Amino acid sequence: MSTVPTVRFAPSPTGRIHIGNARTALLNWLFARRRGGKFILRYDDTDLERSRVEYAESIAVDLDWLGVKPDFVCRQSERIALYDAAATKLREMGKLYPCYETSEELDRRRKRQQALGRPPIYDRAALKLTDEERAALEAQGRRPHWRFLLEPETVRWSDLVRGESHIDCASLSDPVLQREDGSYLYTLPSVVDDVDLAVTHVIRGEDHVTNTAVQIQIFVALSGGAPMFGHHNLLTNASGEGLSKRTGALSIASLRESGVEALAAAALAVLVGSAESVHPIASLDELVATFELSRLSQAAARFDEAELRALSAKTLHVMPFSSVAERLAAIGVSGPGAEPFWAVARGNLTQLDDARIWWTVVHGDVAPVVEDAAFLASAAASLPAEPWSATTWSEWTGELKRETGRKGRALFHPLRLALTGLEAGPELAALLPLIGRAKALARLS
Repeated sequence: MSTVPTVRFAPSPTGRIHIGNARTALLNWLFARRRGGKFILRYDDTDLERSRVEYAESIAVDLDWLGVKPDFVCRQSERIALYDAAATKLREMGKLYPCYETSEELDRRRKRQQALGRPPIYDRAALKLTDEERAALEAQGRRPHWRFLLEPETVRWSDLVRGESHIDCASLSDPVLQREDGSYLYTLPSVVDDVDLAVTHVIRGEDHVTNTAVQIQIFVALSGGAPMFGHHNLLTNASGEGLSKRTGALSIASLRESGVEALAAAALAVLVGSAESVHPIASLDELVATFELSRLSQAAARFDEAELRALSAKTLHVMPFSSVAERLAAIGVSGPGAEPFWAVARGNLTQLDDARIWWTVVHGDVAPVVEDAAFLASAAASLPAEPWSATTWSEWTGELKRETGRKGRALFHPLRLALTGLEAGPELAALLPLIGRAKALARLS
């Protein structure tokens, strides 16, 4: 097998992707980037009733926000001819056979087997039908669904996350690959696309482990070999509950709209539930350089939104101006003073939009909060002449301390309230030179 990998992320556009889906996308993208490989975005949109163009578009937006750029994009709805050809090939090989049972008949059969203490697997009764019996069933209006004939063998693979793995196919029902109406279930199109697109590594959630042996048999039937597989642990919410596109919980769109930093979402999605501690990153290149699938735990990983918010703030606090300049300009923070302003303000931001508040403090109109008018008058009278520097604050407050006898909160808090109108914020030693003497004097007065 080629040492240069081709991987894929294959969401169904039936809802907005959540952080758990993003974890799969990121793990695939990081795996490919670290090895100089190819990352494919494939929309599994054969469910025509539930798939929506707007969901596909939102997935593209979400991935772009996270920094995940596909090398190739395709849609299963445009590849039906490939699946038809594969189904024909499997029929000719005797590996795909027609079954005529209704869902009610199959359900009754399963319940009978369970009552007798037998595993509820399909008994292959359809294989015993004669041509005449099939013709009679079709004359009644029945149309067949099609099952793949499994070999009764133990399928083994070396999982990129879980290590040596195996499933006994003798304990499985022959899977249905095609419905009565001719449409395909997930399994066959997925395998056909992986073969056609030369996918070398299938990296996905551990909820797909049970599909792997069946898919490997189909891979072998169609192409003689199979890709490597890696099944990562799943994300749950802070309460340990699974994530779902239907509920919209922790959707990428909602996180983005609430002001979460993309790098924080990516870092937590990848690092939580792994041997590497969660930490702020300056770019996805950091994860490309260090992360390995083998470092993932096999236990479920809890994704705590409160932890994400904290990580998002920490990410902002170390983010260079060059990384945020365009976004700051979009909210009115621009011009020659923007870069020094960012260096001062970023350490106090919870989200980037909060920069508007401190930009207004520096460049706009502020309603001063007057806690002690007489003290502020003394402060105004002793305000140093410009130019101001990083030492101006300590020189000024030192003089005020000597004049008034105030110290600690009694000295600093009234000045903060007057100069910013707010209870807390960036260090005034750094903020004061940005405000300037004219504005400071006006607010103190």
